[in-house]
Amino acid sequence: MSQNNISLNDKLLIDVGSTYFKVCTSHGVQQHFRDFNKDIFDDLTYKCGDVIHNFHKDDIHICSSANGGLSTLIIGITNSFSLKYATNIAFNSGINIIDTVLYKDIQQTSIPSDLIDVVIVVGGINSVSKIFDEKLFEYLEKINYSNVVYVGSKNDSKYLEDNIENIKILPNIITDKLHVEEEHLKEYLTNLYQSDIMGKEDIKHLYDITSNQIYSTPYIVNKTLSIIDSKFKVADPYILIDIGGATTDIHYSKDLVDENMVTNNEYDRLVFKKLGVYKSKESLIFAAKNNEFVYELLAHLKVTEHIFEDTSEKATRTLMQLAIFLVLCKVSKYRQAYVNLKLNILNSLVFTGGITKVLKQEEIEDIISFFYQKILNSQHNPTIVMDNNYDIWTLGMNPDKNKI
Repeated sequence: MSQNNISLNDKLLIDVGSTYFKVCTSHGVQQHFRDFNKDIFDDLTYKCGDVIHNFHKDDIHICSSANGGLSTLIIGITNSFSLKYATNIAFNSGINIIDTVLYKDIQQTSIPSDLIDVVIVVGGINSVSKIFDEKLFEYLEKINYSNVVYVGSKNDSKYLEDNIENIKILPNIITDKLHVEEEHLKEYLTNLYQSDIMGKEDIKHLYDITSNQIYSTPYIVNKTLSIIDSKFKVADPYILIDIGGATTDIHYSKDLVDENMVTNNEYDRLVFKKLGVYKSKESLIFAAKNNEFVYELLAHLKVTEHIFEDTSEKATRTLMQLAIFLVLCKVSKYRQAYVNLKLNILNSLVFTGGITKVLKQEEIEDIISFFYQKILNSQHNPTIVMDNNYDIWTLGMNPDKNKI
């Protein structure tokens, strides 16, 4: 790996992924396929102990996506403000969003079956009151969650505190000028991530080798976007797509969206928890079968739907290509989702994650061309940039940049 423009200052950087360990020193990046029959700490120290022992705990910095991150459900008053603002903060804190609930529809909303790590309740500027009522309490009683935090109008804080056990009250994320005040919720979610790590036996032992806070990998990757041109030839505007074993993430510049939201972030993130190629393979296949263009894409790739039952290397490559196509569909005008990106003005598409070890650049370019022609009816072809060394995350591991 070329270490141009990366100054590690004799630090050891470790990324614990759902499939690989990555260990970076000033000499380069090593990758190790995880042994899923072993505890994460035992496996890491067995494979990388000789490197780890050369560094003091203060000089070892770790990020991890191995615990899957936190899942959240957001309850808000409006799509244009409360739900959008809370969703933005959650994504940029490395949180996975299970669902969002518009409060006026809460009685007709289906009850999620999954355990939810944190419920976020938000709505109204501070001059408004009596926004929530018994419907909120009845809904919360039906769902299975570990934490609940309120970041709405301060006039309703006491009422919710009296009626919801162990609720955390934080300052409103919506200012009187309808801007985002994100720091308090962002800090709360980051600390909650730490608590989650400390509750996972195989991850919390990582603190035996570092005295620094362990961050979520998507949070760290998002930190790289403003400095990515120090290592790669990337032309703005661009998006970074991280496709791994469990999730697919898109990191994007806010120049690519039309919104009325004012935040301190230049870059935002979306996560698709059910579009991974290994751990969430079944849900990826389900999404593919329900996309009206996928069978045409399979024909373009000269494979049939039987590829979904296959376990060959060819099948894995095809699933990776499908993940690219599906995630671009989800953020295009073809789908009315949380956010639609202006994909027609993209100059660069950066790929990182496990996909860079599976697909060749021309295989990715083929999918991008198919997507632009079929979905966007465009001949536009942004430049494809491959993080072949899988080391973009190292750019975001500067400890001074990660203070909340």
